[in-house]
Amino acid sequence: MPIEIVLPALSAGMTDAVIARWLKAEGDIVVKGELIAEIETDKATMEIEAVCDGRIGKLLVKNGARAEVNQIIAVLLGEREDAAAIALPRTGPATSPATAKPAETEPATVAAPESVGDTSTTKLDAGARRKASPLARRLAAAQGISLDRISGSGPRGRIVSIDIERAATSAATRLQAAQEASEIPPAPPQPSNGIQVGIGEYESIPHSSMRRTIARRLVEAKTTVPHFYLNLDCDIDALLALRSRINETREAVERISVNDFVIKAAAVALRKVPDANAIWTDQAMLRLSDIDISVAVATDGGLITPIIRKADEKSLGRISAEMKSLASRARESRLKPEEFQGGGFSISNLGMYGIKSFSAIVNPPQGAILAVGAGERRPVERNGELAFATLMTLTLSIDHRAVDGALGARLLGAIKAAIEEPMSLLV
Repeated sequence: MPIEIVLPALSAGMTDAVIARWLKAEGDIVVKGELIAEIETDKATMEIEAVCDGRIGKLLVKNGARAEVNQIIAVLLGEREDAAAIALPRTGPATSPATAKPAETEPATVAAPESVGDTSTTKLDAGARRKASPLARRLAAAQGISLDRISGSGPRGRIVSIDIERAATSAATRLQAAQEASEIPPAPPQPSNGIQVGIGEYESIPHSSMRRTIARRLVEAKTTVPHFYLNLDCDIDALLALRSRINETREAVERISVNDFVIKAAAVALRKVPDANAIWTDQAMLRLSDIDISVAVATDGGLITPIIRKADEKSLGRISAEMKSLASRARESRLKPEEFQGGGFSISNLGMYGIKSFSAIVNPPQGAILAVGAGERRPVERNGELAFATLMTLTLSIDHRAVDGALGARLLGAIKAAIEEPMSLLV
């Protein structure tokens, strides 16, 4: 019988994906384990395999289209099975025209227009005379109120003076409301589908899976995580001098970057301040044993954070090589789920863009993220004299539930100490 191929959950939290490209066409023979499609998730482009031997009977999702997890995306046929045996899944409830019951219709009831003195009573037949007291008749005539539209509160529905007064008050209230409404200026045009009116011509670019996930997680982080921020300046002259000496004998592709030093410094600091290597959950505080550092990498689709695992145990050279490989594959959407899922601490560096300082958003469920600015020459005081040094501003964004202020200050101070004593990072 035909075998249904569904879109699997290729990573934690995945709810949908884009069928980037089918590697097989309808009618092609496939064997179990053979690649049949490339799937673009919110983080990377992955591949799915055939679940058994067979022939592609039907591709139900086109190239570039989005599918939900567990949605049927293709049907695999066995030996001697015909495509006519495929029962295509319905996209919605169907009703046979032959058995569909026609909707019953009822005659429409149109309400007659009401006069100013209307008090929601049924109008009497033409020529009928309402029972009313002489005083009520005089009051109604004086105020121009028709008795035909008034419900009497007297004996046997007789209209009395109080009924006229109530009708007059109701009419005056409605008239005043109408006048006030006419004085209110018309409301400005409202945006249609969330698009601001008057923005002129624009190009509509559909959100990618990555961009939608980034937006959702950023809103989650800023609305559910109580952020606080710490910042300080580091003197990186010694680091730059050591880096220059290390890179003298290295090929261009193997050179150590300032960011590599920062990753190593953060790892060493987290080993010295282990209480800061923690994640908050509603049930318990998770103190992490390994120091896995996520590093933000800009791609065409958005930001992704590949992970340097056990960064405190690795040399600068190994950190540099891994970071180059991860960044390259991240930009090509070729990362494996285990290479970007997890991590206990993040680093975001915008120094290469000339940004002096900034505050990054914590990457849930992690407890902190370090924002790294550009190094620049600034005047400083040394031994009572004015001097110049290359300073780099670090800003630590922290989830206050997981890390308190004093603990965060200790962590940032340890990072600063490691950066300003770079030889310690080579041990």
